[in-house]
Amino acid sequence: MMDKKITIIGGGGHVGLPLGVLLANRGYSVTAFDSNVETVEKINLGVTPFQEKDMEGLLSEGLHKRTFVSSYDPNSISTADVVIVVIGTPIDEHLNPDPNEVPEAIEKLKQYFKRNQLILMRSTVFPGVTQKVEKKFISLHDSIEVVFCPERLAEGKAIEELQSLPQLIGSRNDKSFERAKKIFDRLGVNSVKVTPEEAELAKLFTNVWRYIKFAAANQFYMIAKTANLDFYKIREALVLDYPRANDLPRPGFAAGPCLFKDTMALVAFSQDTFHLGNASVSANEGLPGFIVEQISRKFDLTDMTIGILGMAFKADVDDIRSSLSFKLRKILSFKCKQVLMTDPHVSDSRNLPLDEVLSRSDFLIIATPHKMYSNLEIAKPFFDVWNIVKESKSKLE
Repeated sequence: MMDKKITIIGGGGHVGLPLGVLLANRGYSVTAFDSNVETVEKINLGVTPFQEKDMEGLLSEGLHKRTFVSSYDPNSISTADVVIVVIGTPIDEHLNPDPNEVPEAIEKLKQYFKRNQLILMRSTVFPGVTQKVEKKFISLHDSIEVVFCPERLAEGKAIEELQSLPQLIGSRNDKSFERAKKIFDRLGVNSVKVTPEEAELAKLFTNVWRYIKFAAANQFYMIAKTANLDFYKIREALVLDYPRANDLPRPGFAAGPCLFKDTMALVAFSQDTFHLGNASVSANEGLPGFIVEQISRKFDLTDMTIGILGMAFKADVDDIRSSLSFKLRKILSFKCKQVLMTDPHVSDSRNLPLDEVLSRSDFLIIATPHKMYSNLEIAKPFFDVWNIVKESKSKLE
């Protein structure tokens, strides 16, 4: 195998680490390069820094066979045949994407790249970033090839989906496509050849489409709720044996590290003509405030203790990035006497045990639909936008 050694820049994170341990299991020699020393040391001890199904066993096996190692030494880039770059385009405090983040990060590491390497960009980038990176490498080593292969994984299911979902490979020529394809062939998935620009937009379109669907569900929910109607009864009726409506999601907090960010990136790329994106942001980001307003109609919050159940951005993960539970907490902290929070997966000094939050709170809000909450028997008022607690009789609906 020509491209045997792989270094993953950003290899200790949610995108890089699952891919790295899986490739190490499929015959590659993988180094997960990460600037976070604590994360590197934890990984090398066999401890996964975040929850991901089936990853711990693969990590242990890779470390044991010495096909996988984590490092904070940038010289690991120089030893690789393939460098996978897991650096995405962030948005700043003004909600503007920073397309220079990836090229500038590569510029800082330019001395470690070498001739004939394949650079495989993995994280979501602003359209045109791949071309800018290509030009940067041409000035360094014209023999370096760059492809953009966006990850399209659901957090918590990365190992499973890396081995089942087709891979988009944005490449300029057959040679770079075939080099990248051989890597994903080892995972047993099909590869689709597109241009880098097509791959960049495909990635954004994928996440934004999901965000728009969640926004539609949330807007429908708020319309029904304002009219004092049961959205879930309506939804159940309209999707029953009706295939053209069965993709309507349930309402709830639409958050995480990608959906909101990528929507704002597409808004910026369209020069603020993507009005549907702005409307989706308004619907999804407005849900926490809507929930508080609904509760305020029936209760005087000023002398109440509110308990928030679930701080992660989605069910049964430990990731809090862009979680709307914290936005909910901020709104409530201004309106209530006290706000308590709990989450069995999230490490936060402000978290309290579930039993304590249940006993001390006057009112509860199910903010994250962790499976364990579906079995709760709640004898006090609560708000459950996810509709997972069905048997209790104190639900504010």
